[in-house]
Amino acid sequence: MLAVPLLAVPLLGTGCSAPGAGPDAATGAVQRMLDRRATAVLEHDADAYLAAVDPSASGLRAAQRTELGNLAQVPLTSWTYRVTGLDRHGASATAKVDLHYRIQGYDTAPVSTSRVLTLYRRGENWYVTGDRPAEGAGQMLWQQGPVTVVRGARTLILGVGQEPAELHEIAAAEDAAVPAVSAAWPGRWAGRVVVLVPASLDAMAALLGAPAASYRGIAAVTTGEAGGAGAAPADRVIVNPAAYAILGDMGREVVLTHETTHVATRAHTSAATPMWLSEGYADWVGYRRTGRTAPQAAPELQKAVRAGDLPAGLPTDADFGFDGGADRLARAYEGGWLACRMIAARWGEAKLARLYEEVGDQPGREGALEKAMTDQLGLTPPEFTTQWRAYVRTQLT
Repeated sequence: MLAVPLLAVPLLGTGCSAPGAGPDAATGAVQRMLDRRATAVLEHDADAYLAAVDPSASGLRAAQRTELGNLAQVPLTSWTYRVTGLDRHGASATAKVDLHYRIQGYDTAPVSTSRVLTLYRRGENWYVTGDRPAEGAGQMLWQQGPVTVVRGARTLILGVGQEPAELHEIAAAEDAAVPAVSAAWPGRWAGRVVVLVPASLDAMAALLGAPAASYRGIAAVTTGEAGGAGAAPADRVIVNPAAYAILGDMGREVVLTHETTHVATRAHTSAATPMWLSEGYADWVGYRRTGRTAPQAAPELQKAVRAGDLPAGLPTDADFGFDGGADRLARAYEGGWLACRMIAARWGEAKLARLYEEVGDQPGREGALEKAMTDQLGLTPPEFTTQWRAYVRTQLT
């Protein structure tokens, strides 16, 4: 599952200000304060980090001291803030800030998250009095507890509230997933993955800024901004420990390979890519070396086909939503997987990858699939759908 949170890009607010201390001057002062704060994070300097927090905000000071301590094991190579908006009212202000950070040896581009800071001015200095995620943004892992770091050969696992043995098992499984993805996906990618393992489903949902019910039963998701190979923020695989724990070895292998495929293909996944292709391709890579048959891997779709409910068309993006029920969601994934499986079987794995790349590289959804299918498969989407329906019927009856 590929979750793609949107980063807020707020406009600069004018607010109210005293003569000679307008928004631009205040923004610059706040930015300089945050620059000093960023340096303190990289240097693990608690006194300098807390110097930015209002002396009267004792609860916030204690929480942020703890948060900085929770980061102690995380190998950061950069940490920066950028003020994107400031709404000032006298000595008080609200700042919209983008936080960017990179993990050493893994992130070629930063992870980005948006924060809202409340500020108060004392004399010439601005101080933080509150710090919360922007609307639609989530918590950061180190806000949930001390982070345990486990290194694999190709993987960095960051866990909170997890036994080290469990994190080592995930690292071993992810180390196996990375070469499995590289063997299937011919495109260039980093070949390294950062995996976050929070303490619970609720903690996972907090990282994603979404209700826990949205991810119940989902073993893992991948976050990141689709497209834009060099400039897009780095990906993270986030494990739901409750759902992951009940999987067998093969299930864990499939889940992590699926999510790692999203990491590898992100540069060629865009708004032009239909969900059946992005999720179906990730499932195809996940199942590629397992030997699973179509009935074994698509049980819900098989039930529907045997009941006379052959799908009329390929799964829509809406079919992959959480509000349609677990059965509908399962059939969508299974249908996308069978579409990619059919392409690999009839046209070859290289054609499947080129189809994926060409669709995702188009500027928009309209006409993207039509062009790529014509170029790579010699079929129109309606012709492809007819063949897919026949394939589904043959494989599942």
